[in-house]
Amino acid sequence: MIRKIFRWIWKATLWFIGLSILSVIIFKWVPVPITPLMMTRAIDNKMEGKDMILSHDWEPIENISPNLQKAVIASEDGNFLKHNGFDFKAMQKAFKNNQKGKRLKGGSTISQQTAKNVFLWQGRSYVRKGLEAYFTVLIELIWGKERIMEVYLNSIEMGNGVYGAESAARHWYRKSAVDLTKKEAAGIAAILPNPRKYKATNSSSYINRRKDKIVRMMQHIGKIDY
Repeated sequence: MIRKIFRWIWKATLWFIGLSILSVIIFKWVPVPITPLMMTRAIDNKMEGKDMILSHDWEPIENISPNLQKAVIASEDGNFLKHNGFDFKAMQKAFKNNQKGKRLKGGSTISQQTAKNVFLWQGRSYVRKGLEAYFTVLIELIWGKERIMEVYLNSIEMGNGVYGAESAARHWYRKSAVDLTKKEAAGIAAILPNPRKYKATNSSSYINRRKDKIVRMMQHIGKIDY
């Protein structure tokens, strides 16, 4: 009986590894049509009697302004181009802040956020964090930085029911993502901690301060070389 259980666990593990690697390989070239977060938000809205808003238009990275790419690096992951998926210094800093009751930043890299958004569910648990680390390693090895950035900018939540750079640019600024200015890109990046609460336009004083800080940080990034 025990041997059968271990055999089943072993087979299930092999199937999971095989399917997960296959899915990462597929999404190296195929646009991600929908993410677990998009489905969760839509279902939540439906259950609450609200409209099932889901605006998502995939664009290749060539059609997304370098300003937005720099803005999210400046605001979310300053070492994105240098690390291998994990920024241990940022994680340590976040842990210390959390210990002090200062929940300012989670310490997750763009790679980790992308792995979570595309392949996993929301929430906090050791199982999910372990799987997040697993998928982060896979996408770093198989996708590379440019594809990770492309998927990230096409998948993350950038407003209430607004997902991806193109939809966000049209929602907030009535223009295409390729035409975003530094200030506009900083506006979108500034609301990422809570895009359903904050606004990229007609922003609060807090978001305006974040915009100014992000613009200053963008000046030190230079040309992005993936």
